Amino acid sequence: MAALRRWLLAGLLVLVPLIITVWVLNWVVSTLDQTLQILPAAWQPDRLLGVHIPGFGVLLALAIVLVIGGVASNFLGRKLVSWWDALLGRIPIVRSIYSSVKQVSDTLFSENGNAFRQALLVQWPRPGVWTIAFQTGTPGGGIMDHLDGEYLSVYVPTTPNPTGGYFVMLKKSDCVELAMSVDEALTYVISMGVVAPGTPASK
Repeated sequence: MAALRRWLLAGLLVLVPLIITVWVLNWVVSTLDQTLQILPAAWQPDRLLGVHIPGFGVLLALAIVLVIGGVASNFLGRKLVSWWDALLGRIPIVRSIYSSVKQVSDTLFSENGNAFRQALLVQWPRPGVWTIAFQTGTPGGGIMDHLDGEYLSVYVPTTPNPTGGYFVMLKKSDCVELAMSVDEALTYVISMGVVAPGTPASK
């Protein structure tokens, strides 16, 4: 029985990551293949080739992103983007959603941007309980006028999905900077502590 149990666990360790990876890739490809619906019926790859080959939507989506990026990078494109932002900024409900999403995307995808600056060790959700967090900046907009001392803007992710979490402002003295990269810290969070970072944490 012990040998069967070992074989079962070994098989799961091999198959589970593979199955999840294939499932995620299949979902991404299937979703992006929906972009083919914007093409005229006569241009549909399925009709031209006579057989469905997944992945053409990925190529089309990539081409669209590259074309939009190329247009937005020149002078006229920047003017059009500014005009578009100003137009959406005048619509009451859309304005709040669009501006928030744009600020986050500008931070994440900007060439000079760095959403997570430093991996931290903080006490959360109560003193004595420690978790991994990320410094996103420093409080601004007059917030520091109401805080006594030096504070950091900190994002505390949840596991295994780090896209959900909490934004808090903590005293800098209560945050321990870790000698690990942001990627290593994210891996540590996503793996629920199973995949330990290769570099030691600073004391």
